[in-house]
Amino acid sequence: MTDKWRLPFADKAQRLLSSLLERIRQFAVNSRAKDFVLLALPYQVSAVLTALVAVGYAKLFHYMEQWNGRLLAIDPRLIFLSAPISFILSWWLVFRFAPMAGGSGIPQLMAAVEVATEKKSDRSWRFLNVRIIIVKVLSSLSLVLGGGAVGREGPTLQIAGSIYRTVHKLLPPFWPKVSRQIMMITGGAAGLSAAFNTPLGGIVFAVEELTKTHIAQFRTAVLTAVILSGMTAQWLLGPYLMLGYPKLDQATVSFMYKILALSLVAGSMGALFCKGLIAFDKLRRSLTGAWAQAGFALGCSLLFASAVYLLGPHTLGSGHLLLEEYLFAPQVDATAGNVGARFFGSMFSFSAGGAGGIFAPSLASGAAVGGWIAEWFNPTRGQFNLLVLAGMTAFLTGVTRSPFTSAILVLEMTDRHSAIFQLMYAAMVGYLISFTIDRKSYYERMKERLLKALPDWPPKPEKPARNGLRSGGDSVTTE
Repeated sequence: MTDKWRLPFADKAQRLLSSLLERIRQFAVNSRAKDFVLLALPYQVSAVLTALVAVGYAKLFHYMEQWNGRLLAIDPRLIFLSAPISFILSWWLVFRFAPMAGGSGIPQLMAAVEVATEKKSDRSWRFLNVRIIIVKVLSSLSLVLGGGAVGREGPTLQIAGSIYRTVHKLLPPFWPKVSRQIMMITGGAAGLSAAFNTPLGGIVFAVEELTKTHIAQFRTAVLTAVILSGMTAQWLLGPYLMLGYPKLDQATVSFMYKILALSLVAGSMGALFCKGLIAFDKLRRSLTGAWAQAGFALGCSLLFASAVYLLGPHTLGSGHLLLEEYLFAPQVDATAGNVGARFFGSMFSFSAGGAGGIFAPSLASGAAVGGWIAEWFNPTRGQFNLLVLAGMTAFLTGVTRSPFTSAILVLEMTDRHSAIFQLMYAAMVGYLISFTIDRKSYYERMKERLLKALPDWPPKPEKPARNGLRSGGDSVTTE
């Protein structure tokens, strides 16, 4: 009896399976479906590669910070030996092998996006390529090995952009046309998502900082990239928050004036920090010859070592230890010395000419400012943490002039959605005060310098078509 009922069921299942296989075959044959799969594949492969490289880079970066900590635990004065060696090595790697690998990497990514075209004369390769990936990693690791106060997030964005551009370059001629510019924009978003574990921050950064193109042209690519890179990073590292779950107290309306005062100070210090970096950069570039620039890197290393010796261990590294202490330690010694340690430590490290980012160091500097000013108001522990987060947001906004990105990053790193309005308020105030100090961000000014160094930039305007004149004299091209 069971066989009697089983046979009709088996026939029905077989017919359904055959129908499904036929639909899959038709889908594969359909040219539009095939093109869609082929168009999406480069973004997906690049996202996974970006996550793998970002995770490996983060582990190496953390190991170098630990090694430096163990070295200085033997004798703090060893910083006067380790810093000069690592700073000069970091500078030499960039100077000798890939000058465009120096600094943060975000201005290079922005410049590459601006000059990218679909022609053979595309010059974005100057800012994003495989050699830059290698030199960027080695130079930044060398710098942090000596205690340099730099981060890995900016470099990760340039590395991600280089990965995406390299994958685009390897596409065979028969492949459906993939936009080189959108690939690199997507790479920036994927890099930030993998570096901070902040997918929303990656999307907002791509829209706010990297492109003037309407998001409808690349939203699917960006969403795919941040999902795949973020999920791959989480698969390797586990679901983590960069800054845990700090305790926050509810902010009343009367508390907002404290955030206002703090954001004015932190935002202005972020802008002044950038003006200092630009001044150091101009001074370094005015020096001619390798020996002169090597001497400048040596001078920066000695200034940094002196800051470490005088201001304490919070000068070292990306600042993650300071963030952990300020947000989670039972007792916090938030002093002006920590503000100076983070401010000048990052400035001297970044100005030496090696590779390293300022995203994470800016967050640490903002936390130091926030904690220092918070002590003036005698806050509770939860209020103290809220002011620290506001300082982080305002300082980062003063550096990047990307208020939405700054607020979303801090929000995602801490999972404190109850503070969203306070963080947005701090970002707005930080943006306004930094804008009055300098109308352009550090990234914008460095991008302009990079583009001016390109031969034949900006490109010459195309001549108008002969029969393409309107009655008012405006030229248009004829179809």
